Formats: sequence, C-alpha cells, structure tokens
Amino acid sequence: MKAFMDDNFMLYNETAVHLFHAYAKEMPIFDYHCHLSPQEIYENRKFKNVTEVFLGGDHYKWRAMRGNGVDEAYITGDKSDYEKFQAWAATVPYLIGNPLYHWTHLELKRFFGVEEQLSPKTADAIWERCNALLAGEGYRPRDFIKRSNVKLIGTTDDPTSDLEFHKKITEIPNFETKVVPAFRPDQAVELQKGSFAAYIGQLSTAAGKEITSFAQLIAVLEERIAYFHENGCRIADHGLEGIPYGEATASQLEDIFVRALSGKAVSDAEAQAYKSAVIRACAKQYAALGWTMQLHSGALRNNNTRMFERLGPDTGFDSINDLSIAEPLSRLLDSLEREDCLPKTILYTLNPKDNYVLGTMLGNFQSSEVPCKIQFGSGWWFNDQRDGMEEQMKTFANLGVLSRFVGMLTDSRSFLSYARHEYFRRILCNLIGGWVEAGEYPNDEEMLKEIIEGISYNNAKNYFGIL
Repeated sequence: MKAFMDDNFMLYNETAVHLFHAYAKEMPIFDYHCHLSPQEIYENRKFKNVTEVFLGGDHYKWRAMRGNGVDEAYITGDKSDYEKFQAWAATVPYLIGNPLYHWTHLELKRFFGVEEQLSPKTADAIWERCNALLAGEGYRPRDFIKRSNVKLIGTTDDPTSDLEFHKKITEIPNFETKVVPAFRPDQAVELQKGSFAAYIGQLSTAAGKEITSFAQLIAVLEERIAYFHENGCRIADHGLEGIPYGEATASQLEDIFVRALSGKAVSDAEAQAYKSAVIRACAKQYAALGWTMQLHSGALRNNNTRMFERLGPDTGFDSINDLSIAEPLSRLLDSLEREDCLPKTILYTLNPKDNYVLGTMLGNFQSSEVPCKIQFGSGWWFNDQRDGMEEQMKTFANLGVLSRFVGMLTDSRSFLSYARHEYFRRILCNLIGGWVEAGEYPNDEEMLKEIIEGISYNNAKNYFGIL
C-alpha cells in the first residue's frame, strides 16, 4: 500500500516517477489565466489567519461545505474565521475522491510544512501552526508567488480598469514575476443583462468618450485594447455560456445596440448577432497586435436566484451548460479566418461532451504562425481534476498535437493554488509514463524531456511571446 501523498503521489509507474522528478517538478510556472488581485500582489497584504488565505473567495471549497450540510453562516456568513476553518476541517475527511482533498493537503504541505491530514482532531494544531507562520515574514502574496517559481501571472481585467496596480507592480524592487493584465470585455458583450446600460456608462467614463452607438462602442473597445497593450497585455479572455454567432448589417447592429441601451427588449437572434459582432471586432484587434484570444464556454451561471441575490456572482452556484457549440464556433472562427484576422486562440469547454468537438475544431484553423495556433485549453473548473485533465489531454493527443499543449493554468483567486500545477504535472507524467511503459511510445529520453518540459512551461512561454 502506498503512503498518502508521498514523493511519488499519483505516479503509478517507474517512467512517470522519472519524468516528474527529473523534468516536471522544478519547471517554473507560466500562469496565463487567473483571478488573482493585482492590488493584493502590489500591497502584499499580511493575512490575519489561515482562513483568509485558505478559504477566502474559494467557491470550490464553499460548494463542498454546502454539500456536507454546513450552514451558510460558516461559509460566507458572519461566523468567525476560526469557526469557518473548523467547518472546513470537519468537511475535508468526507471528500474522498474529490480533488479538494488533494489540493488542501498539497497546499498545507507545500506552503506551511503541515504533514498531518486536516480533520476536527488536527484542526486546532494546524490553525495555530499556520497562523504563527502567517504572523511572521515570508508568507505574504509575493512570497507565495516567489516560492512557487512563478514567472508570469495573467490576471483578468475589465476594459474599464485603469490598470493602476499593474503599473505599480512593475516598480517593485526585487520582484521578478511579470504580472500582466488580460482583457475581458464580457460586460460589453452581454447586452441582455439588466446591468448593460449602466456598464456602458462606466465604460464611457473610463474612456472619457460618449458611447451612444454601436460604432462608438467598437471604437472605445479598440482604444481600451490599445491601452491594455501599452501596459503589457497580450491576452484576451471571453467567458461565454455558449458560442454566439449571428449576422447583421451595420444599421441593424446600431438598432440592436440603441434598443438594448435604452432598456428595450432584444431577441435572442439579435443578441447572437450583436455578441458575435463585438467578439469579431475585438478579435481583429487581437490578431493585429499578436495577442492570444481565450474562449471559455459551457457555464450555466447563477442557478440559485435566492443565493445570487444574497451573495452575488462567483459564489459557488454555477454548473455545466449543455448548449450546442459546434456550428456557431465554426462559423465564428471561419468568419475571422476568411479575413485573415483569426488570432492565436485557446478553446475551453466546461462540458466534457464537447471535448471532441473542440479537439476536431483545432485542425480546421491551424497555421505556420506558431505550433498549434489553435489550442485546446486545459481541463477547466469542474474538469480541473484527474479524470477531466486526463480526458482533455487524451482528446488533444488523439486528435491533435499534445506535445505542443500550453499546459496548466490556475484559474484561481488563491495564492496557494499554485500547488495545482504540481497536481497537473503529476497527472501529465503518469499519463505519458503509462503510454511509454505500455510500448505505445518509445522510451526516448531526449524527446520525453522536451515534451514534459514543454507542457509544463516552455510551450506557454513560446506561444504567448510575453517573456
């Protein structure tokens, strides 16, 4: 019987052990998509206790606690941080088979040196140990980043942002990690939401220009893209329920925009045309500037109306959508390719049923611009676990060029989530090691080294062209 979380955790063959320890383990991290706060990185906040750094904003853990019958007061409510940590400790032992069990103990072990498993029996001792370390030096955000050997962090930023803290981070002495913004114009795209008009007002204020027409909106977005570019941005991100596609004339788009701005109803077909027009306009700018566009699709958000009204978005009440994406995705990408303005693109799906849709879509739009110009994004959100990661990589391997995969990203709000890169790399090495030991790929040391180091770090560094 293997010991829990030993040096060869999740490595089930000799080749996997060798690949991880020789090549994957010490590679730097290129975190091209996350939700870390640039303000917290700049201010290098001192955490009061382990709950702040461990549970704050982590809706993965919040969902598990709700599933274990924990009252909301101990999750997002007014109970003390100590009581919330105790509630998490009482939940963890029940999470057999859940990646949260592994992530929790990787985070405790790698950042705080805690070898014990978290449970009600050990909670007080772990609470005291972690808090004592947090009270000293070496346990602030930039310390966690440095300890994790992170070379680049790509945050997620609205077009209205002035990027104040990204600018300030560049002035921090002896902080070598590059922190760059990523342009995410979702609120300008989602015109059927009740907040659309208010958001356009905010965007107008940020740009210092009036926005009363579709043409003015596109002009402002282009200006904001240029501003982001001046401040180091080379990545865009779109979070979409499904993939929108529709066609409309310039005058029709003007009419749709004006009606939505005034609070009047817009049909679903009109919304599709508007959304795809905005995305296409942005994508042309991305291509011109050499950016990478990320398309995240397949989430059904804010399912619980009562809890959404109480807590707001990103609090753990989202799930997988099952919309059809093949045809609209094809038409969206093709509309850009026809004009020779399709940027480097990473496609993510939250619904595993679409893995082969995306896996086959990649090959339609590749070019010599860069290896695997169109990428199949890492197992995302609910697929951010062993089965999800393996299925994504197997699909990529079956239908494309897995060796060119840009690898893992944290997609997290926690500075401790860099432990997930270790988790991913162990899964990667075990998968490839298994193929080698089964005689499905030769035991070619030089090539295996290139593949493992590439997927761990080098491919992303070369693909994005930021470092």
